[in-house]
Amino acid sequence: MSRKFSRLLGKEAGITGLETAIILIAFVVVAAVFAYTVLSAGLFATQKSSEAVYAGLGQTQSTLQPMGDVVAYKGTAAIDSSVGKVEFTVTNSLKNGEKIDLTPPYQINSGSGALETSGLNSTTTISYTDLSVTIPQCAWTLSWIGKHTDDNMLEQDEQAVITVWLHAWSGSIWSAGADGTFLADNEVDTYHPFTLEVKPAKGAVLNISRTTPAMLDDVTNLH
Repeated sequence: MSRKFSRLLGKEAGITGLETAIILIAFVVVAAVFAYTVLSAGLFATQKSSEAVYAGLGQTQSTLQPMGDVVAYKGTAAIDSSVGKVEFTVTNSLKNGEKIDLTPPYQINSGSGALETSGLNSTTTISYTDLSVTIPQCAWTLSWIGKHTDDNMLEQDEQAVITVWLHAWSGSIWSAGADGTFLADNEVDTYHPFTLEVKPAKGAVLNISRTTPAMLDDVTNLH
């Protein structure tokens, strides 16, 4: 019996040192790959977080801030019961903020005084919305208060006056529009709520919401 038992034990093979080394190396390789994957994911997440933070700072540093009053000018003739244009002043909201491109899509003809397209590439859009009408891209012009550089970029300490034209202007006569740029009728009369959204290429959208009073003067301060 002892000889048979010895023969049975002699047939059992143990794990050699080489096999053990291979198993350990496999564990080390798997652990290294897993650690590299985790580290890469962490670096990627950190990079994306940094990009989001810097993008947010960029948006904040190029934001418009309204200054002073919002003024409505009543139309005449065919639209004498409606607001013809709305005017407000903006400035750069932060010191050392990024320049804001306020190149206007329209201008006033120096000879006739009529409102006409400027032919310039305007990256800032202004939309009009009320309870029943939306104009995605209004006609608007630009002027300045005080000192400013000789361009259409709103810089630190500059004040830009934006005039939104709700009706067409020939230089002497107001008229309704039919191409979607101007209001088609006497839309903005008394007790009329509306919103203007100024959307620069970079920065937050500026919302200006007002309601017209019980009576429209030629020039009305919309508190």
